[in-house]
Amino acid sequence: MHTILVILGGFVLMALCLLGGRIFGGPGAASLITGLKLFLPLWLLGAGINMYIGVARAGYSVGEELPIFLLIYAVPAAVAGLLWWRLARA
Repeated sequence: MHTILVILGGFVLMALCLLGGRIFGGPGAASLITGLKLFLPLWLLGAGINMYIGVARAGYSVGEELPIFLLIYAVPAAVAGLLWWRLARA
């Protein structure tokens, strides 16, 4: 359940980055792409913090947490990549 909630948090962060790109960048696909460019490293940091907490506080090993980290990062990042690709084509 925790993994699903963290992934959903990634989608919320993506939506906030897209909204910020739209607000500060104006209309057009370029502002949304800028929001996605901001989202990807922020989400990598967030997924890394989640992994750190799993290792340092929950007692999991790095080997146990690494697949979860990859899943948590990859799902929202793949959606962001797909959006970026679609926006760049428009």
